Amino acid sequence: MLLRLSFACAGLLALLGGAPAQAAAFSAHDLALVNRITWGQSASAMADFARLGPDRWLDGQLHPASEDRLPNVAQAEIDAVPVSTTPMATLVVNLDAQNKAANQIADPDQKKAAQQAHQQALNDLGRQAAARSLLRDLYSPNQLQAQMTWFWFNHFNVHLYKRDIRAMVGDYEERALRPRALGRFRDLLEATLRHPAMLRYLDNDQNAVGRINENYAREIMELHTMGVGSGYTQQDVQELARILTGVGVDLSPNAPNMKPEYRPLYVRAGLFEFNPNRHDFGDKVFLGHKIHGSGFGEVEQALDILAREPATARHISLQIATFFLGDTPPDPVVDRMAQTFRRSDGDIAQVLQTLFRSREFDASLGHKFKDPAHFAVSAVRLAYDDRVILNTGPIQGWLNRMAQGLYNHETPDGYPMIAAAWNGPGQLAVRFEIARQIGSGSAGLFRPDGQGALDRPGFPLIQNALYYQGLSDALGASTKAVLDQSTSAQDWNTLFLSSPEFMFR
Repeated sequence: MLLRLSFACAGLLALLGGAPAQAAAFSAHDLALVNRITWGQSASAMADFARLGPDRWLDGQLHPASEDRLPNVAQAEIDAVPVSTTPMATLVVNLDAQNKAANQIADPDQKKAAQQAHQQALNDLGRQAAARSLLRDLYSPNQLQAQMTWFWFNHFNVHLYKRDIRAMVGDYEERALRPRALGRFRDLLEATLRHPAMLRYLDNDQNAVGRINENYAREIMELHTMGVGSGYTQQDVQELARILTGVGVDLSPNAPNMKPEYRPLYVRAGLFEFNPNRHDFGDKVFLGHKIHGSGFGEVEQALDILAREPATARHISLQIATFFLGDTPPDPVVDRMAQTFRRSDGDIAQVLQTLFRSREFDASLGHKFKDPAHFAVSAVRLAYDDRVILNTGPIQGWLNRMAQGLYNHETPDGYPMIAAAWNGPGQLAVRFEIARQIGSGSAGLFRPDGQGALDRPGFPLIQNALYYQGLSDALGASTKAVLDQSTSAQDWNTLFLSSPEFMFR
């Protein structure tokens, strides 16, 4: 409480034109650490860090409380939308029925209108999922979990606009990825395999004995687990595709007809289905392991094998290190992370702890170029802190303009994590415009969605106590000189949010 009061008093002094006299309250290392572990620095995040101390704070991020305690306003926004209140299966089945009914309409104009209404309903669910995700990124105290949820979605990517995935993507993120983002990799791998969004996206719902589809099997090995060039063969891909036959999606409430001996092998959970009628029961040899035809148990065996492959430990560790460290993580820290992965049976929190306690991690702080998502979210967090925005639409639009829209990467490899993908002149020009909108209060973040007349703008004060308690120390002389030439608080905000220093974390 005292720390928060000091922030408020210092902010008033800044507003009146006088900088606080006290020395910086936070070291450059502490500010950079919070900036890296969270979606971006803010006064309240630094207050929590100061209250708990570095060790307890980091441990709390690695092992968050089960309850994600968002501010009441943000939680109310999340709780009010159908993607949060209606089970995914109900949404998908209802929209499927709507689509079928639209396609049966004889009148061309009425048919077109009904089809457009169906697409609009799907679009609304996609936007609701994105809004919920951004509110968690902005306001969740479990910031590391929020970051790792984004990371795992990118790793196990699905594309929003394929088939009916817009009705599934919110559940995929919220129920398959988020609860397991800091758990065991093996559990996460199976959760993605069992989710209809993944099975739709990579066509495994079309994979059946006699009609093999290798798409999902290939991406599991190439992207999700072992990685390219790790030693598996095309034969392994084919064998895994055979193992995955019958793993799919069923919108019907009734089980299919099947032979009596198949009935005990049938698996159903929501829309997920393992249908023995569609499974290849022949024996397989996968990565040197013989797997006898037995049904869904074959899938479990294959996932066990993949999760414990040394190549998987290395590949996942390299991906995490790239996300947190930068383009070319040093081999020694990736090796130590991979060792922890194998020793802990894929415990993601332990792998992260190995990374965060490393000298390589400390050396990288402040040098990781922000991708568009981190730029946009960190700017709003710093500018408005815990003043809850009422409309995430502008942020969704910014991410689309910067070519990193939520759930909108078409190919399975996810968005690139290297700086070269995001630091071109065109990208930086867009960022300056976004910084201007945030800094001047004209972004529409406080205009309730669909209620334009109720806009409640108000520009932020970034040159506040936190700025004088440490953020200013990270700025170079040229940046400070530019900031000193600003003619208003709005201009100062814009220049700060578009400064070279703010582009890194």
